[in-house]
Amino acid sequence: MESAEIRRRWLSFFEERGHTVVPSASLIADDPTLLLVPAGMVPFKPYFLGEVKPPFSRASSVQKCVRTPDIEEVGKTTRHGTFFQMCGNFSFGDYFKEGAIKLAWELLTSSVEHGGYGLDPEKLWITVYLDDDEAETIWRDVVGVPAERIQRLGKKDNFWSMGVPGPCGPCSEINYDRGPEFGVEGGPAVNDERYVEIWNLVFMQYERGEGTGKDDFEILGDLPSKNIDTGLGLERLAMILQGVQNMYETDTLKVVIDKATELTGVAYGKSHDSDVSLRVVADHMRTSVMLIGDGVTPGNEGRGYVLRRIMRRAVRNMRLLGATGPVVRELVDTVITTMGEQYPELETDRKRIETVALAEEAAFLKALKGGTNILDTAVTETKAAGGTVLAGEKAFLLHDTWGFPIDLTLEMAAEQGLSVDEDGFRRLMKEQRERAKADALAKKTGHADLSSYREIADASGATRFTGYTNTEGETTVVGLIANGAPSPAASEGDEVEVVLDRTPFYAEGGGQLADQGRIKLHSGAVIEIRDVQQPVPGVYVHKGSVQVGEVTVGASAYAAIDVRRRRAIARAHSATHLTHQALRDALGPTAAQAGSENSPGRFRFDFGSPNAVPGAVLTDVEQKINEVLARELDVHAEVMPIDEAKRQGAIAEFGEKYGEQVRVVTIGDFSKELCGGTHVHNTAQLGLVKLLGESSIGSGVRRIEALVGVDAYNFLAREHTVVAQLQELVKGRPEELPEKISSMLGKLKDAEKEIEKFRAEKVLQAAAGLVDSARDIRGVALVTGQVPDGTGADDLRKLVLDVRGRIPSDRPAVVALFTTVGGKPLTVIATNEAARERGFKAGELVRTAAKTLGGGGGGKPDVAQGGGQNPQAVSEAMAAVERLVTENA
Repeated sequence: MESAEIRRRWLSFFEERGHTVVPSASLIADDPTLLLVPAGMVPFKPYFLGEVKPPFSRASSVQKCVRTPDIEEVGKTTRHGTFFQMCGNFSFGDYFKEGAIKLAWELLTSSVEHGGYGLDPEKLWITVYLDDDEAETIWRDVVGVPAERIQRLGKKDNFWSMGVPGPCGPCSEINYDRGPEFGVEGGPAVNDERYVEIWNLVFMQYERGEGTGKDDFEILGDLPSKNIDTGLGLERLAMILQGVQNMYETDTLKVVIDKATELTGVAYGKSHDSDVSLRVVADHMRTSVMLIGDGVTPGNEGRGYVLRRIMRRAVRNMRLLGATGPVVRELVDTVITTMGEQYPELETDRKRIETVALAEEAAFLKALKGGTNILDTAVTETKAAGGTVLAGEKAFLLHDTWGFPIDLTLEMAAEQGLSVDEDGFRRLMKEQRERAKADALAKKTGHADLSSYREIADASGATRFTGYTNTEGETTVVGLIANGAPSPAASEGDEVEVVLDRTPFYAEGGGQLADQGRIKLHSGAVIEIRDVQQPVPGVYVHKGSVQVGEVTVGASAYAAIDVRRRRAIARAHSATHLTHQALRDALGPTAAQAGSENSPGRFRFDFGSPNAVPGAVLTDVEQKINEVLARELDVHAEVMPIDEAKRQGAIAEFGEKYGEQVRVVTIGDFSKELCGGTHVHNTAQLGLVKLLGESSIGSGVRRIEALVGVDAYNFLAREHTVVAQLQELVKGRPEELPEKISSMLGKLKDAEKEIEKFRAEKVLQAAAGLVDSARDIRGVALVTGQVPDGTGADDLRKLVLDVRGRIPSDRPAVVALFTTVGGKPLTVIATNEAARERGFKAGELVRTAAKTLGGGGGGKPDVAQGGGQNPQAVSEAMAAVERLVTENA
């Protein structure tokens, strides 16, 4: 049975039994604590935590998931993988243990002809939690599983929680006996390789307290409503139903391995090492395609780095298998073809996915060359210092600057006989991640405990947003947080977070900055609002400071936004939509939105493109946008089912989470997008849009920055003033300025070349005198000296080499010259072959000199360069070189 059919049967089975089929959420987690969705229940987490009331009592999904903690183990074993599909069925206060158990057994053991998976009931083993007598009784007496095939396991194996205080409960796992060829008998308690887990049923019935680990926490009591969360690994079931030994031999991965074999000529099963590489390629390319499909782009942090790392591991392993040219296009096409049946959007978005993947492959091949040079230098320095371990800082630099995966650094260092300080590297990586997470979380929550917001939501319900039609209105203070904790009141000067029952303030989201304004209480108190966020769904938190009086929970108030700011932001947001559509018209659908920020009078727009946008194209895009403004197109918003929005061709932003009902913003016949932001009513209200330019912000991602309305006019007015000043300076008309300025710059460049030539000749004239000043130190000719300040590094190097060349080759010679550039000392030291034969190496000599100068340096044995911070130490540095030569002559 193919994977696509397994997925289809799962969803059909549960839909026929009253479950709402929920499409897979994006892999981009809608959770500040997660980079990517690692489990099937993550999209349902707000329902289980009680943050949001579920819109259904039963649900089923097949969720795309990515886990990367064990990425180094991928390929080495046949059990580890980064992408998988989790089939789940969920009950929110509906059926419980007996219902979940009976549904699972029916689907697994029903015949294929009757819509089931047709598994042999005799091969299924059950585990339950130690004291879960109820579950065991259902399995044994209701379903009919023999007692000898039911085993009890402890908290570590058969008890589930989210790792934090909240819902938890025992679980029951269904395991499949793969037969004696996979090990000894005795059930899953004895051998989990033979008795492989395929389905986990979680019975959420308790509330857990504080604690650490999987089993070190207290059970506080029963939940008011009992829920069901189950998960079946599609790949594991496919392995069984397709009669293969591991997931890499299932239909959606084996075809990628076959393509890698075709491209490299290395057959699967030939050797352990090549099999590992083939499995890495298959897993990582599939994961890469799924991530890019959901809008992730390669980068050096966050989920972008996850994608970059796995893509580069895949390309590197292809090269280890013998591939010499580009390989990503064919591998990506293979993945899209095989996964497209389950996820049709991959086929629709094929061109964009290919474009991003190819750009990353090209970037990595380029980085591989540059990063290798950096690594070689670090290895040389480490060995020269007598070390055997490459510093974690160097490995982090390679990752952060060149995008080197740590395993690539490990392997290349090992080839040079060095290990790597992995602990140091991971410490720096952890610090970087923690900084990023802390910044993101602080932005959303102001460091307050999320439970404070949930309590307010539970007591008062969601905030009603009135800002689409109103800019001010009556409201009530339903929640107040001061200094990170709930408070009944706050006084003048206090920093506060205020929750209202209704609000005209827009909370930051969808690329649009939050509104600012004032909340005036009927008591006379005034709160100045600087920011608005939604730390938990539906709760608008207004952040600001109390200007006058005392604020109390329950008080009536009047909320009013800064209308001028809102209108400027709305103009920017509508201009963003126009820019998006104009870019897609010019570059094709690959120019998909990858992020934006709409602020008063200006915006930035990120989009996918492997190359810079030509200036002529950018000019055409700008002209098209402004022509749309002149057409005075009406802008209107409408809420509709998401399927209807897609049917109408509305564009959705990658990574955004959409519900069943979506808001569609339409600009005449020009643009139609899913959007929750605020906009103008007619394009004429924008006035003018000026694109300032575009630049790269990452592999395959470009950014346009632009001005709107009065800000655009002011910019053009300043530009006009500058042009007028240039006209006066060069005595020419505006259209003549480029040619005249280019001519002036050419003459200036020629003059600089003449000056440089004169300076070089003057420096080299000193060579003869320096040779005459050579001192003989036990048969070694030593030349030291300080040349005029301002002599550049290139000129100093030429002078040193010229002096060395004037000394007879059979006479050992050391030339060490110094200068000062920009207030900092610089030295170049060279040795000839005769001197090197006596043990004098330029790199060692320059390190001695540079250390005296308060800096560092290095280079090759024949010539090296260094510098420092202390120009007064030049004489001392020359003396240090002389001492070193004297001691070793």
